[in-house]
Amino acid sequence: MKKLFALCGLMLPFVLLGCNEPAAPGAAPTPPEVDVTQPLRHQLIEWTEYPGRFEAVARVEVRARVTGYLQEKQFRDGQYVKKGDLLFVIDPRPFEYEMQRADAQYSLAQKAYKRAADLMRSKSISQEQFDQRQQELKVAEAALNEARLNLDFTRVTAPIDGKISDSFIDSGNLVSANSTVLTRIVSVDPIHFEFEGSQGDLLNALRLDRAGKRPSSDYSPNPIFIKLLDEKHYDHSGRMEFIDNVVDAGTGTVKARALVSNPQAIIYPGLFGRARLSSSGEYEALLLPEKAINTDQNRKYVYAVNANNQATRIYVEPGPVQDNGLVIIRSGLSGDERVVINGIQRIRAPQQPVTPNAVTLEWQETDTMPDINMVPSLEEIIAGGQRAAGESENNAAAAQ
Repeated sequence: MKKLFALCGLMLPFVLLGCNEPAAPGAAPTPPEVDVTQPLRHQLIEWTEYPGRFEAVARVEVRARVTGYLQEKQFRDGQYVKKGDLLFVIDPRPFEYEMQRADAQYSLAQKAYKRAADLMRSKSISQEQFDQRQQELKVAEAALNEARLNLDFTRVTAPIDGKISDSFIDSGNLVSANSTVLTRIVSVDPIHFEFEGSQGDLLNALRLDRAGKRPSSDYSPNPIFIKLLDEKHYDHSGRMEFIDNVVDAGTGTVKARALVSNPQAIIYPGLFGRARLSSSGEYEALLLPEKAINTDQNRKYVYAVNANNQATRIYVEPGPVQDNGLVIIRSGLSGDERVVINGIQRIRAPQQPVTPNAVTLEWQETDTMPDINMVPSLEEIIAGGQRAAGESENNAAAAQ
């Protein structure tokens, strides 16, 4: 029995060696399968993204225009106000007395002037005396107008439509003319979006304009789309309104500004946002899935299958990634190549034989960006800035 086990142990390696016997000579391995497609051709507009901040179109610090004691506050903190709404009342009694005094002096000056005019017709007084009475009347009239104006200034009204802050000073305090800030009002709709673009973006925009491919925002209110920090879609639309006339030497950027609709008053001045502005005219682009592009140090390339079903490397210049995951190919491809988009990991070296499976790329629409043709004009954005919701919050008694 021991001899039998020993014999089996000696034969086992030869049995295993027979199981691992190589394939018959001349049988080549099957080339790996890969999915190939021609680059997708699609009409599109390129967009460049800019971070920026919203700022109020109008921002007013409401100040007292006369010195006196603050008597009343006629608004609710944070409400929307309309131009002309009563905000504060400064004790008017000293100004009422001053106007009565000025009115009495004006009446006296009128009588003196009338008597002088009668005497002048009969040559009973000199021209110099008449001129003096006339001058006294004008001074008295100016004093009366000033007193009336100061009395009006005791009723502090809203200079613009917008959202008001809280009261910076309580009733009963002394306020000083032209120095004491009572509150702050900022306009809400429309609102500015301010950002900075690089000098490279500026040069690109100017060259496109000179070539007639896209008008410059210097004179053309190009559409702009913005999203807030908690949003995925660029739902807030507006128009370019201003580009500065100098490039900042320290940062190499140029200041720009857009006017944006804010009908629901969701956007507050000071909020951050990300904007997209067109950086090309509409053109037919070649596109590939992002996963089809590989990196060799600092160069980008794709694998294309030639007529002999061999994977060849083609270096390309990719552009921005679109919202649907496709990448613009600026150069390197003519559009007729069969580009590998799946199974790239099976390609070990250039000129490797492969088994191509043809697939078709399709453009997938996304709802990230609104329709560019639906963006209102600058005039429509400004006209739509009347906030109806704020009218119901006005204090009817204060308006009287």
